[in-house]
This record gives sequence, structure tokens and C-alpha cells, in this order.
Amino acid sequence: MPYSVEIAAAVIFALALIHTFAVARIETLGHRFPRHSGLFHFLAEVEVIFGFWALVLCLVMWVLVGSEATVGYLEHREFTEALFVFVIMVIAASRPILVLATNIVIRSSRFLPMRTEVAVVWFSLSAIPLLGSFVTEPAAMTLAALLLRDRLFVEQVSERVKYFGLALLFVNVSIGGVMTAYAAPPVLMVASAWEWNTGFMAATFGWKAALAVLLNATIFVALIAKSVPTLSISEDAGVSPTQRIPLGVTLVHIAFLALVVMNSHHAVVFIGAFLFFLGYTQAYERHQSPLMLRESLLVAFFLGGLIVLGGLQQWWLRPVVSSMDALALYFGATGLTAVMDNAAITYLGSLIPGLSDSAKYLLVAGAVTGGGLTVIANAPNPAGLAIVGHRFSGGAVSPLRLLGAALLPTITAGAAFLFL
Repeated sequence: MPYSVEIAAAVIFALALIHTFAVARIETLGHRFPRHSGLFHFLAEVEVIFGFWALVLCLVMWVLVGSEATVGYLEHREFTEALFVFVIMVIAASRPILVLATNIVIRSSRFLPMRTEVAVVWFSLSAIPLLGSFVTEPAAMTLAALLLRDRLFVEQVSERVKYFGLALLFVNVSIGGVMTAYAAPPVLMVASAWEWNTGFMAATFGWKAALAVLLNATIFVALIAKSVPTLSISEDAGVSPTQRIPLGVTLVHIAFLALVVMNSHHAVVFIGAFLFFLGYTQAYERHQSPLMLRESLLVAFFLGGLIVLGGLQQWWLRPVVSSMDALALYFGATGLTAVMDNAAITYLGSLIPGLSDSAKYLLVAGAVTGGGLTVIANAPNPAGLAIVGHRFSGGAVSPLRLLGAALLPTITAGAAFLFL
């Protein structure tokens, strides 16, 4: 592709990053110019940003190289991950799955020596992120965010605690999915090329990640336990007597979830299964809540835009990655992840010939360590943001405050991968 297009793509990608850090200011413009408040609110949605700038890139490409080359580029992008995140978010957030997960967590939390609400927060920030190694990170992110939404991200809780809670959720989900070879996007990108199986991941990465996740969650909950509000019995139960869901309906939802997870790399299969899922939820509508379609579509739009923009960044990103030695590769991957999806970092690393085993380890470790620094650092992050982002002041999350809050849990994760 012509070099001018690559330069334009890099500039547009930089503008998208600047836009991400300016969402709070854009939101305030809606109050200053009420006639166009809808437009400013739209542009202040983090999930919209990369899709919007991907459209700008397509228009620029159309001017520079014509429609045929532009369409050809889009057709060679791989959107399976974005589609999968959309489908898994909708199914994981469905009422039978959420009620089942809520009741399991609440019953388990009663065995811990703390208030039930605090124990649920701990489980949501520890056990569920680790569960992501089996049900995939996007599903874990969705479940954890929904459980935390009405317990931690509420009006009674300070903004500071909310930011630390969101950052910790992002970090723990990013590292919690490395116990298997298929659940974390950055691992998936290299597992086949480097012949890393689930046994290798569990022995090399998994136990270290589990220790970091548990330590992060325990320290956080110990510090903020008094900030977690007490819920009424009906709220805390997760399901009232009038909301009982038949076991058969729950099992069907679990079967759909399992089918989608097992075929996460085959869009033709999981999209077909999703269409049947939509039909099933209509047939048994009395046991359903409204499906989380809008939020899931916005997340897919975000990831799709990132895929379009990211596909033309290899010309500068690959030389940067390939020029680093093993330890520099770790810190470089961690830092680059803050401005580029971590799966893209590891994918580029898989293309570098002759990487040593230690360099491979440090590249992936750095990529997953930095997965909580920003919303764009890890594919599941926009899913969590879509669920709890409106619970922050002004209805938007400050990227700088999120970055600051993520530093401590990121350091904990980094220490686990570097020194254990």
C-alpha cells in the first residue's frame, strides 16, 4: 500500500488517541452548545472513537488510492474477535446466566469472614477474572462488571475508589486469562506459532497470574471494605422469588455460552448459534431481561475500528518491537500496550524470526501486564467500560485517572511475571 496511506493512518491513529484522552472536555461542549449536545455526547462515547476515526481513515484512503483499494483493505481485515466479543457479551449478560453467576458468588461469599457485599466484590475481582481462562476474558469481564455495577460503582462510593476498582478489574482480567492457551487474545495470537498449549501456559504463566490476581483483589478489598454499601436482603440475594428461572432455561443458556466459547474462532458457527439464541430468548421471553444489545454493539464497533486503524500501523510498530532485547521487550510491550491493543503487540512479535524462549515469554508477559492501563489496551476492556462507565461523574471515565489508578496493580502483575 502506498507510503502516503501509512503516514495518514499513523496521523489518524494519533488523533484517535488524543480524542480518547479528551472525552471529558468534549462532553462539556454539549452543555455550552445545547443545539448540538447530541453530537458532542456521541463523540464523547469512548466506544465510538475508534469506529469514527476508522471512517475518517477510509475516506482518506478513498481519496488517496481509490475505492477498490480501500474496500480490498477492509475485506482483508479479520473482524472475528470483534464479532465474538459482541456475541459473548450478549449471552453472558443474559438474565439466566447472570442470575446463576450472582447466586453462586453470593453463596460462596458467605463462607468468607466479611460482609457478603464485600465478599462479592472480592470474588468479582479475583475468581471471575481467573474464570476468564476458561470462559474467555470478554465473558469474564461482562460477568464481573455486571456483579460490581450495583455494589461498587454506585453513588455512595467515591470516584477514587471507582477508578481503582475499574483499573483493578481491567488488570486482573488481562492477566487472569493466561492459564489456558485460548482465552486471552494476546496469548491466542502466538499460541499456534510458538506451540504453546494449555499445560505450558498454566505452568509458565498461570500460577503467577493467579497469585497476582488474588493479591491485587485482597489488598484492594481490605482498603475499601468500609466504602462498599450494605444492600437490602432482596438486592443482595441476586434473584427474588418472582424471578426464579427454570433449570432447563438456565441449562440452555449455558449450552449456548459453551457452544460460542468452543467456536470462538469460527464466526460462521457462533453467529449462527447467536441467531438461534435470539430466537430462544423470544420464545421464553418471560424468563429474560432485555438483552444488552446496544452496549455490546458499541464495544464491537470500538474493536472493529481499532482493527481497521491498527492494520496500518505495522510499518512503525514492527521495527520498534524487533529492535528490543529481551528485557526491553517486556517493558516496551507493557508501554506500547497502553496505546495499542495487546493482541496486536504479540501478533507482531510472532512474526519476528529467531526470538529466544525468554524473549517470547517476556513479550507476552509485558503485553498482558499492560492490559489494564487504558481502555484500548485489552479487547475486553471496552465491555467493562460499557457496563459501568456511566456510573462515573459526568457519565465518562477519565483516561488519565484510569491510567494512574492502574499503575499499582500493574506493578504487582509485572513483579509476579518478572521475579517468580
